Amino acid sequence: MPTTVDIFIPCFVDQLYPATAMHMVRVLERVGVKANYNPNQTCCGQPAYNAGYVDQSRAVADKFLTDFAAPATDTQRYIVSPSASCVGMVRNSYTDLYTDQPGRAACQTVQGRVHELTEFLVDVLGITAIPGARLDGKYTYHDSCSGLRECHIRAQPRQLLDAVAGLERIEMAETTTCCGFGGTFAVKFEAISVAMAQQKVEYALDTGADFIVSTDVSCLMHLESYIKKEKLPLKCLHVADVLASGW
Repeated sequence: MPTTVDIFIPCFVDQLYPATAMHMVRVLERVGVKANYNPNQTCCGQPAYNAGYVDQSRAVADKFLTDFAAPATDTQRYIVSPSASCVGMVRNSYTDLYTDQPGRAACQTVQGRVHELTEFLVDVLGITAIPGARLDGKYTYHDSCSGLRECHIRAQPRQLLDAVAGLERIEMAETTTCCGFGGTFAVKFEAISVAMAQQKVEYALDTGADFIVSTDVSCLMHLESYIKKEKLPLKCLHVADVLASGW
C-alpha cells in the first residue's frame, strides 16, 4: 500500500470549501496514507479549456505537470484529488492539449498517477469502509457528469458511503442526469442551468433524503444555491465530508 500521496486541491475547493480538503486529508491519514501538499499548485486549467482558450489552458497545464512531477525517490507516487471534474480534465483533456506538443511524455506520466478520492480508496487501496465513520440520516447520491462519464466512478462512492454507520441510501430518479452546473454553462445559460438544478433537487426531495452527496463540490455548490434560495430541507455534502464524520 502506498504510504504517501500527493494531493491536488482544486482552486474552487481551496477558496470555497477548504474544510472538504481537510476532510480528505483526515480520511487518507485514517487509512494510513500520508498526504503531501505542494503549496505551489494552482489550477488544472479546466475553466480556460472549457471556454475555448486552449493556449492559455496549456500554459496552466504546464505548471500543473511541473508542480506534480513525481519525486525521483517515488516515481509512481499517486496524485489524489477530491474532485472528479478536475481529475477528468487531467486524465482526458490533457491528451488533447499535448497531442504533438512538448511535454506529452510528462503528461502521460501524470495522467497515469492521478485519481479521484473514492476510486483511489476502493480501486487502489481496496478499502470500502472508513473506520469510525458515522452520520445519522438518509442520503441520495448525485452522479456528477465528470465522475460518471470521464472517470467511470459510480460504485466506489456508494460502497464507502453505504458502510457509514447510521446512513441509509435512497436512490433518486435520474441520478445520472446533469445538475445543470457545467462550469461556464451555468453562466452562459443561467435559466436552463437553474431549471436543471430545480429538477435534480425535486428528485432528491422525493426520496425523503436528508443529504445529497457527490464527488464534486461544483455540482453541490450549484444545487445548494437553489436549495438555500428556496429554503428547502436538504443539505449537500461532499463524500469526504461524510467519511470524516463521527470520529
